[in-house]
Amino acid sequence: MPQFFHDKRLYYTPIEFALSHIGGTWKMPILWRLQEKPLRFSELKKDIPHITDKMLTSQLRELESKEMIHREVYPVVPPKVEYSLTEKGKKSIPVIETIMSFGYDLIQSEGIVFPPKEDRE
Repeated sequence: MPQFFHDKRLYYTPIEFALSHIGGTWKMPILWRLQEKPLRFSELKKDIPHITDKMLTSQLRELESKEMIHREVYPVVPPKVEYSLTEKGKKSIPVIETIMSFGYDLIQSEGIVFPPKEDRE
């Protein structure tokens, strides 16, 4: 496969390029949660366990710069900001769904109890 440059970065495969948009620990969970409706920062923070404010801010900015999400600022006091999927972001949902299904299959094949018993209550 031919290599290519984009935004001053060298890519070797389309997979690597796609993962630069949705890869990492937090991008897919953020995109997944935005598929139903726009959400505010606090709603995303509440719904994504263990993510820090700094990391959520960083990932939202990166997803916005890659045009995967749209940030809407409403001119009210106090400020209201909502995040929603763009058309490009919506195209990632079937990919994320496939990865999630593959992950569940791997979990099951390894004999892992998921969700763990303490999370079921």
